[in-house]
Amino acid sequence: MDRLHPDGSGKAGGWVEGARFRDARRLAYNAILTLIVLLWLVLTWPHFRPALTAVVLGQLMVLALLANVCYCFAYGAEFFLQGVRPRAWWRHFRLGVLVLGMLAAVVLENYWIADEIYPQMPPQAAVHLAWGLNARGA
Repeated sequence: MDRLHPDGSGKAGGWVEGARFRDARRLAYNAILTLIVLLWLVLTWPHFRPALTAVVLGQLMVLALLANVCYCFAYGAEFFLQGVRPRAWWRHFRLGVLVLGMLAAVVLENYWIADEIYPQMPPQAAVHLAWGLNARGA
């Protein structure tokens, strides 16, 4: 009985199962984060245009890379939790961990854009974006 084949059946165990779970959802994770960037761009376009430079595009690429690195931390967490908790317990909470990780990524992404990439943005614009209005309040 080993970690990859805990029941001795020769079938892939928890580690491979967890990797399949995460890999199947990575595209959705990246799509949601990309959608947020596009919403920032579209909803603040008149104000965002001067900030759209090669440096900012580079920062957005770094943000995308860091988001995927953070996503990979879930693989490590799952590996260590499988040794502590039963597999059935971890399978039950996988989706919850994915949702919490997604929420953390969304918060970090919005902070990065609002504070690092677009520092000239007035504080009221972030409130308008949160309510689904455009940045000028029109």
